[in-house]
Amino acid sequence: MVPWPGLACRGGGDVPRIRVLDTHHGFIQLPAFLPDATRGTIRSVPTHLLEQAGVEILMANALHLSERPGAEAVQALGGIHRFMGWSGPVATDSGGFQVWSMARDRGGSGTVTNKGFVLPKTSGRGKRLFTPERAIGHQLKLAPDIVFCLDQCTHPDDPPEVQAASVQRTLRWARRCREVLDQRASDRRPLLFAVVQGGADPELRRRCVDGLLEIGFDGYGFGGVPIAGDGRSLVDEIGLVAELLPPGVPLHALGVGRPDSVLAAWRAGWRTFDSVAPTREARRGLLYTPTVALEDRAAVAGAERVSRYLDATDEAAWRQTEPVDPTCGCPLCRRYSRGYLAHLFRIEDPAASVLATLHNLAFLGRLITTLRAIEDVDGSC
Repeated sequence: MVPWPGLACRGGGDVPRIRVLDTHHGFIQLPAFLPDATRGTIRSVPTHLLEQAGVEILMANALHLSERPGAEAVQALGGIHRFMGWSGPVATDSGGFQVWSMARDRGGSGTVTNKGFVLPKTSGRGKRLFTPERAIGHQLKLAPDIVFCLDQCTHPDDPPEVQAASVQRTLRWARRCREVLDQRASDRRPLLFAVVQGGADPELRRRCVDGLLEIGFDGYGFGGVPIAGDGRSLVDEIGLVAELLPPGVPLHALGVGRPDSVLAAWRAGWRTFDSVAPTREARRGLLYTPTVALEDRAAVAGAERVSRYLDATDEAAWRQTEPVDPTCGCPLCRRYSRGYLAHLFRIEDPAASVLATLHNLAFLGRLITTLRAIEDVDGSC
């Protein structure tokens, strides 16, 4: 597949690694973290504050936006960038994970067929069919810079027959997504990423990679839930998929966003990451604090962990006069104490979520900046 608008690669050591993505809304320096603006917003934080915080690229969700306000409504308002008031690059996920999550959380709501997902409508009246063609069609109406193929997500604990069926459907759907994009995309064609499924089965992952490479895509994502039922992060599986894919192509770790998981996935060769975890945890009072000096390349490169949680809702927090992290330059840490933040959470003031979210995003931004600096110096992960 011929990359468009462009993929700029710079090698490091024996393995070329992509360092820049060229999109219609600017270059994306890699590695990069994409905060999840699932419904066209990061809850509690307006877009201009994200820009001030140094956020470079966002991930929205085509499935949710197709429900409310509707892909046609976003298109009529000028596309996802004008809709959100965001000038930087935007990627859109097709919604495969969200379908899986809704079905699991709602006791089997929705079914999967070879045509696509059959989902209950948001209104509660009737059902709708969400196909690969509609997934791409919705994303083209949103007009992002990067789009993802529809895939069938699985949990690592799902039985082998479920994993095998997921791979078969994911490959068929990826081909249909590629075909519809080729037919409908204009000269402002977005980059198209496909998703590798297969659970914890190396052979299924290999089969999925081989099938996707035969079709050809601009980039590839790690699919499935990156956490096993025992809470174990699937570092081995993430590393395996990276090894199966050719060097020099963009690799996106879907659902990977906690700092230590980002560090592990980066070491395995992944270049971009997205997750709701940093912002969702912030709204619940869970803030990231460093276990090493985040600006110290050697310390980060050699660390097993770079973060721990501070619970701003904990009884002890409201007595603490120090900032959440004295080494952080975010608005929260520059101006306010842990005790004040704890007070805001106690009285359920919206400012608590705003400040905590900006802090966690700043933490990820500092980590990403250091990972880029490590690559600039030694050219390796």
